[in-house]
Amino acid sequence: MLKTGLFSDAYIFGKLLHHCSVTISDSLDYATRLFLHYPNPNVFMYNTLIRGFSESPRPQNSITTFIEMRRESSLFLSAAPDSFTFAFLLKAAANYGSLMTGMQLHCQALLHGLDGHLFVGTTLISMYGECGRVDFSMKVFDEMLEPNVVAWNAAVTACFRGGDLESSERLFESMPLKDSTSWNLMLAGYAKAGDMEMVRKVFSEMEVKDDVSWSSMITALTQNGCFDEVFSVFMDLQRLGLRPNEVSLTGVLSACAQAGTFEFGRVVHGFVEKSGFSWIVSVNNTLIDMYSKCGNVAMARLVLETMPAMKNIVSWTSMIAGLAMHGHGEEAIQLLHEMEESGIKPDRITFVPVLCACSHAGLIEQGHECFSKMKNVYNIEPSIEHYGCMVDLYGRAGDLRKAYEFICQMPVPPNDIIWRTLLGACSIHGNVELAEQVKERLSELCLTDSGDYVLLSNVYAVAGKWNNVETVRRSMTNQRIKKTPGWSMIEVDKIMYRFIAGEKQNNITKEAYDKIREIMLKLKVEGGYVPEVVGSVLHHVEDEEKEDSVTKHSEKLAVALGMARLCKGRVIRIVKNLRICRDCHTVMKLISKDYQSEIVGIAKLVRTLAGEAERRKMDVAARLRASRFSEQKILRFRFYVLPMDRLLKA
Repeated sequence: MLKTGLFSDAYIFGKLLHHCSVTISDSLDYATRLFLHYPNPNVFMYNTLIRGFSESPRPQNSITTFIEMRRESSLFLSAAPDSFTFAFLLKAAANYGSLMTGMQLHCQALLHGLDGHLFVGTTLISMYGECGRVDFSMKVFDEMLEPNVVAWNAAVTACFRGGDLESSERLFESMPLKDSTSWNLMLAGYAKAGDMEMVRKVFSEMEVKDDVSWSSMITALTQNGCFDEVFSVFMDLQRLGLRPNEVSLTGVLSACAQAGTFEFGRVVHGFVEKSGFSWIVSVNNTLIDMYSKCGNVAMARLVLETMPAMKNIVSWTSMIAGLAMHGHGEEAIQLLHEMEESGIKPDRITFVPVLCACSHAGLIEQGHECFSKMKNVYNIEPSIEHYGCMVDLYGRAGDLRKAYEFICQMPVPPNDIIWRTLLGACSIHGNVELAEQVKERLSELCLTDSGDYVLLSNVYAVAGKWNNVETVRRSMTNQRIKKTPGWSMIEVDKIMYRFIAGEKQNNITKEAYDKIREIMLKLKVEGGYVPEVVGSVLHHVEDEEKEDSVTKHSEKLAVALGMARLCKGRVIRIVKNLRICRDCHTVMKLISKDYQSEIVGIAKLVRTLAGEAERRKMDVAARLRASRFSEQKILRFRFYVLPMDRLLKA
């Protein structure tokens, strides 16, 4: 363009600037340099650059560009701001949550006589809703003369964002015209509020369900732990001949990861390969997470190594997290080095699984080294999660006093998770004195978590201090604190079976009880197994009852069903909501040895580091493709950006 003299052509230059600012990722800096070299840019060029910044990780730069535009407009009328200018600017203010900036832009729109423009008004509603002022959103909406369906949708979203479900319902019922986005917003809003009954009702009443409807439903069910329904909805989607999108796939894979449904996850992986979704980075990242959480680290590593698309920081972090949760500390550190060699710098999220890996593998020196590397090499200030990992590192190694001193010297106030980590270590190593100190610290935070009392009770029980055990249990009763019931799940032939200790027997549980009795008898006779009942139950219960109680733990029943129904040599995957007791851990090792079976335990509903990284690292446009991003944000992006985009194209 420079050689042919077309660089000065406003239309052609505007097209180039639009591509660099909006269409092509990672070229906004080049667009800025192009803009600086163009003499007398017009309003379209300014709007294009403002829009590019508004959708980038630096939305505040839109305001700087607007200031330059105002100066230019005093000299050239062609640079005077229009309705698109304020729509993009208000979106930028919403994206970085600056209410003051949004209010100033509102004043500027009033000065230019554009506050009554339909798209400016719609974006004002969204901006105030995003900044937490639903009352301002409603005032702008009420002053609109003829709001269209996009404006109604913006008002509904603002009410949901402010937690006002009644107003959202009232607006939805009052809408003169509802489109698919309107229904999808209700789905996402109820899902965020945790009202799954209304989510199902809205979904069933929808006459037309588009891609976003199905993906919203799958995401809502996944976030609320309704995994069986997730799989059912996903299969309904396929039965209707519809093609799942990447959000649907990442949602169902996330459900597989949390529920431990390895076989169903493999089926979805096969669909991903056949349908041509394997090039999408977010889908691969979720596959890595799914295989890691289902206990197959080798498959997770294979997905990472065969990714056809460029690996991003989430890919590496997900794999490091998978290695960490299975105790492969040295491999996790090696993978960190490979990540650095590939040119990707680790961020604060990456160091969390790295430190966890050191903790689980007992690599104290390497953990120290990585913790120091954060500050000294990458200039990353440790957060509460990193300090928690270091406390866990000392606690697992048995150096409880050093863990306590480390907490006391932390530059940030320790939260309940930090103290609870140390309390868990005291329970493992039987340190009664320190456990009492930690419990006092937790009490100072005015927290009444049943797990704290159970851990302290177990510490006393192991030490034989039964009077203290009774005191703790009595305190729980007086404060009406109930212990979280433990449950375990196992997947057999793509069906999930759930066991709760002491539940009424049915055909499934009877089969499991019969099998566990057979297994326990064999372990006692051939393996020399002796039930470990100290600290598990109260001391006044007879030994025979203690053994019977320990035998009926939910994870033992789940393993028993797996042994009864799965082929010999198959991996048995157990999903559990609480930590495993010592006796169950011993039994699992003996079963694995005597029956030549691999047993994998999976923690349910652990927030994935990959999801956190997606939320923090990716820009607004990429969030549409993010595996764990809120569906409501996706819908919000749809309704207040796409209409303007269509107008620009027109």
